[in-house]
Amino acid sequence: MSRGGQRVTEDRTEALVERMLARDRTALARLMTLVENRAPELPAIMSRVYGHTGRAHVVGITGPPGAGKSTIADGLTACLRAAERRVGIVAVDPSSPFSGGAVLGDRIRMQAHFLDPGVFIRSLSTRGSHGGLARATRDMIRLLDAFGVDAVLVETVGVGQTELDVMRLADTVVVVLVPEAGDAVQVMKAGLLEIADVFVVNKADREGAERMHSELVQMLHLRPSGGWTIPVLLTQASASTGLDAVRDAIETHRAFLASDPEHAGRERARREGELLDVLDEELRRRVAQRLAAHGSDGLAPLLDAVRAGTVDPYTAALRILEDAPTLERLIGREE
Repeated sequence: MSRGGQRVTEDRTEALVERMLARDRTALARLMTLVENRAPELPAIMSRVYGHTGRAHVVGITGPPGAGKSTIADGLTACLRAAERRVGIVAVDPSSPFSGGAVLGDRIRMQAHFLDPGVFIRSLSTRGSHGGLARATRDMIRLLDAFGVDAVLVETVGVGQTELDVMRLADTVVVVLVPEAGDAVQVMKAGLLEIADVFVVNKADREGAERMHSELVQMLHLRPSGGWTIPVLLTQASASTGLDAVRDAIETHRAFLASDPEHAGRERARREGELLDVLDEELRRRVAQRLAAHGSDGLAPLLDAVRAGTVDPYTAALRILEDAPTLERLIGREE
C-alpha cells in the first residue's frame, strides 16, 4: 500500500474509533467486523482503544450444549438492564462449514433485547479455528468495554479446549450444567472445576437436579479452604427462576476480586500472556504476507527441503532465526 493510501486508511480507522467511543453502534459493529477478520488495521484499532478499557466486568458463560446457556444469558441481561446496567454480549457460535458464518442465531433467541439501546449483541463464528478464537473474543471484549458497557457476557457453545481458552478471558466464569450432564466426577474430568467461579444447575425441575447439586457441593467441600467459595445454584432459566441469585453471585465474586491480593498478580500474568499472543499473531502475519508478496527469496531451497521432508521444521526455523538478513526480510519494520 502507498503511503497516501495508508494515510487514508489510518484516518478512516481513527474516525471509526472516535465514533465508537462516542457510542455510535454502527461504528462499533464495523470495528468488530475488522477485529473478527483480523484486518491489517487491527493493531492500530486496539492500541487506540486500550486506554478506554478496564471498567467492564467480563462474565463467561459455558457448559455443555443444551444446558440453557443462552437462556441464562438472556435472563441475566434482563436482570442487569433492570438495574440500568449497559450490557454487551459475545456469543461464540459454531460455524457453517460452507459459509463460515455463525448459525446459532443468538440474536433471534435474544430478540427481546435486540432493540434495547443498552444492549449490544454480537455472534462470533469459530470458523474451525482454535488459537485465533480467543484472540478475536478478547479484542471484541475490549471494544465493548471501550464502548461503555458495564458488563460483557461471553457465551460459548460447548466445553472443549477452545471454549476453556475463551473462558480464561473472563473475570467471572459461570458453568451451566443440567442433570443429564452426568455426575460431579464427569464435571471434574471435563476440567470445569478448575475454571468455575459459579456453578449453575439449570432445569432444576428435572429429575436428578438435586442430586447433581448435592454432589457438586460435596466435591467443592474437598477443595482447600480459603479464597473464593464457589456457590452452586439451582435455576429454571426458562421460567426466570433463580436468575437473581446468579446475578448476586456474580456481583459478590466481583467484589471478592477487588479485595483479593492475588488478583493483581493474575492480571499481570494475563497481560504478559496477551503480549506473547499478539507477538505470535503479528509475526505469523508478517512472515506470511512477505512470503506471498516477495516469494521465498533465498529461502526456496530450505522451504523445498521442508516440504519434501528432508529437513525437519524445527531445524529450518532455527536456521531462519539465526540468519539475521533473512530474519530482517521476513519480520523487519514494515514500509
